[in-house]
Amino acid sequence: MIHSGNPGTTFLQEFSVKPLSEYVDDLPNICGHESEVEAVVADARTRTLFADRGGIDFGSIRSATAIALHQHQPLIPAGGGDLHSAALISNLQYMMENQHIGDNYNAPAFVWCYKRMGEFIPQLIGEGKSPRCMLEYSGTLLHGLRKMGEHHVIDALKGMTCNPDYNWAVEWLGMPWGHAVAPSTPVQDFRLHVKAFQHHFAAIFGWEALERVRGFSPSEMALPNHPDVAYAFVKTLVDCGFQWVLVQEHTVQQLDTGRHPERPHIPHRLVVTNSHGETASIIAIVKTQGSDTKLVAQMQPWYEAQGLQRVALAGKSIPPLVTQIADGENGGVMMNEFPGKFMEVVGASSHTDTPMMNASEYLEHLFALGIKESDLPEIQPLFHDRIWARIQPGDGPEKLEKAIAELKQEDGRFHMEGGSWTSDLSWVKGYDDVLGPMEEASANFNQKVLIPGVPANDPRYRNALFHLMASQTSCYRYWGQGLWTDYGREICRRVNAILEQDFG
Repeated sequence: MIHSGNPGTTFLQEFSVKPLSEYVDDLPNICGHESEVEAVVADARTRTLFADRGGIDFGSIRSATAIALHQHQPLIPAGGGDLHSAALISNLQYMMENQHIGDNYNAPAFVWCYKRMGEFIPQLIGEGKSPRCMLEYSGTLLHGLRKMGEHHVIDALKGMTCNPDYNWAVEWLGMPWGHAVAPSTPVQDFRLHVKAFQHHFAAIFGWEALERVRGFSPSEMALPNHPDVAYAFVKTLVDCGFQWVLVQEHTVQQLDTGRHPERPHIPHRLVVTNSHGETASIIAIVKTQGSDTKLVAQMQPWYEAQGLQRVALAGKSIPPLVTQIADGENGGVMMNEFPGKFMEVVGASSHTDTPMMNASEYLEHLFALGIKESDLPEIQPLFHDRIWARIQPGDGPEKLEKAIAELKQEDGRFHMEGGSWTSDLSWVKGYDDVLGPMEEASANFNQKVLIPGVPANDPRYRNALFHLMASQTSCYRYWGQGLWTDYGREICRRVNAILEQDFG
């Protein structure tokens, strides 16, 4: 963005951008301020926000470690005994109110897990140490915490995020508001999830905090590998101002070799081309290994980084970055062992040649060396090489679908269902009971709201969008059957009822 005022001024300094209300008509502020969000995010992309304050001598360190904590709770129709009339509440609230059932006794510990980084970071910085952590909280979790009255959690997170004494050490990642998996979520809905998260985050933490949200964490690490869906995914992230995306190493392949990334500890460039011949790209930070909370809970990435040395990239010497993400609350190891281990490793790594860093901070240092995005090795989603060996980009959707059908018939391992943190989990097969209602609700929303161009600040739009996104959480697909499927189908029913009632 080019400013008309004084050189060096930011959009927020030059123009008076009003703070967003966190709630509108008792719903989280998830839409209606698209132009302000776009302007703030676009302006921030050109500025250095982390590197100058982190105190890292990038030229002398050997390696670095980045960890991210994923935090999520879905909204479920469980605020009452009758499924069709029960209030839509956080699963965490249901756990808290029913601690006698199953492992719901973990609810208070979960609340502590959602809050504790807001206490750890200030404490460690106060001790003269140099902590780092990336955070990914779903919109449904943030909304649920508010509605449960757990305001102390939000307050602790705000204190860390908004105070300049601490916010250089924590990096928030964008995500789909309702924790929707990209491979099987309609592309227009996925874009609404991304924008809704930006709205909601800015409403809670402020515009300056939104400026620092540059990386994106896909729910379940699910990367679309259908060329048209993958293109829409990357195009959405780029259009929404994100600089980089986190990818699982086994869901991508190098363009030049067809193999998984040979140097996973350096940034790559995710390049995707659709059936119309359009290409989009974004920086990819590669998450190594599978989804095992023990790896992050016991700070394994830092121990791995200690065994690495600087490597060459585009004629420059750079430190490798070991990156991993895990649930921030699930499992006894994460609940009980992570705090002590995190404190220990922060103490051992601070001001050494193997520090902790956040990904955007790392990229700022990297580009300050003169490395350009075009210097990064290129990767693409799995199986794209086999598709483009058979047809040409620009051949169109019909030839693409024909090629996909042929490849599926020839090789039972070939699929277009996307990749995630586990190679044996499909986000499509076995989910007909819930995907059908989800697709119906999405189609109705598209037909009654998006195509007619209903304004995003219309209260009816916000209400329908809120329920649509709540219905698309990955939890309803992960389990595939039973009560969770009933929950997902019920929320979809409510979406259709709202659309019929409010839009005819």
